[in-house]
Amino acid sequence: MAETTRPRAKTREGVVVSTAMDKTIVVVVSRRIKHPQYRKYIRVNKKYAAHDEKNECNKGDRVVIAESRPLSKRKRWRLQTILDRAVTDVPELRTEE
Repeated sequence: MAETTRPRAKTREGVVVSTAMDKTIVVVVSRRIKHPQYRKYIRVNKKYAAHDEKNECNKGDRVVIAESRPLSKRKRWRLQTILDRAVTDVPELRTEE
């Protein structure tokens, strides 16, 4: 019997917009498509609920999510890698007057 290989999971790159739920993040993936009639490029956003096992993401992080088995009613994606961390601690600039 020949071994069949499982197809690669789809991946998407986006920005975390919510971490309010436990072990779940909401990621917005933005892509550009050409409008069929007007031939102008428009931006389309889609939100994905993804599983974050260690609660390591914060709002504003750029992440890669991968397709997985259904984990709950809306979660079909899991966190794969964190590409960039969001800047959270910005020191105030003091103006000398």
